Amino acid sequence: MPTVLAPASVSAELRLAQLTEANLPAQLPLLTRIAKILSASTAVTHLLVRGSLASGTADRLSDVDFVLGVHDGALTAFATALDDLMTIEGGALLPGWRDSIVMDLGGVGFVFLVQHEGKLQQVDLYLAPTSQVPAIRRRIPSAVLLEREPSEITTSQIEQAKTYVTEQMNQPRSCTDILIEHLVLVVLLHKRIQRGQRFVAYAEWHLLHTATKDLIKTALAPTSRFWGWYQLREEIALTPIGRTCLTDLDAAITSPAVPDAADVEAALDRVLALTERACPNVLDGLGAALTAYRTYLEWA
Repeated sequence: MPTVLAPASVSAELRLAQLTEANLPAQLPLLTRIAKILSASTAVTHLLVRGSLASGTADRLSDVDFVLGVHDGALTAFATALDDLMTIEGGALLPGWRDSIVMDLGGVGFVFLVQHEGKLQQVDLYLAPTSQVPAIRRRIPSAVLLEREPSEITTSQIEQAKTYVTEQMNQPRSCTDILIEHLVLVVLLHKRIQRGQRFVAYAEWHLLHTATKDLIKTALAPTSRFWGWYQLREEIALTPIGRTCLTDLDAAITSPAVPDAADVEAALDRVLALTERACPNVLDGLGAALTAYRTYLEWA
């Protein structure tokens, strides 16, 4: 089985020249830095860039979007170390959000908010077992930065990787997870507004409201038997805190269908106040990260 985070000499292997010749995105220094960090492990067999950076259509707001192939036998251990790797070496402000929007390609998506040159940049990592990479490459356009011949992958390792992916997809989210989802969606919404992408902003605004509902239910009715938006008042409005949280949720869902920047800022203020009220322990240790996050948002 490959060593999970053993360093490998990869700088010469990263195929950055072709991507550089195709376009010269402002995100290239960040892409290069993150690529070197991720590919420094012998467990990593593939590193692909997808999205606008791969197609040459990136603008200054585009995210850095990777597919990371990891040997099936090392996937669980690598994924467990990923938050620390991205925070300590990659400059991520917060743990990664387990992406619920990304297409299902046989792996697990994570979104990290990384500070780079005084701005907040979005780095999307789709973590996939090496055995799934050929199918992924057939389904999505991508540029290859790194490709290594993996050591033997056994049937049991493939099953182990599938089990990990299934468990991740079905794992209940904590209040911390849902707060991070809000923070990521706020960044996404600012991009949509600046680009004038009203339809996408409408969809992600709804996702933000749904995340607020999920945060309230997870904090105040964690054993709820009801799906989605059903029975909220019956379950939540039993305490003063619950009633105040529902007032916040009502303010969210009665806001404009397509937000402007001020609406998004108001939603961020609202959810941070809601978190402090309903699950204050989530904010423990996040003070500096949240201050930095808001500062970078103001500079964007």
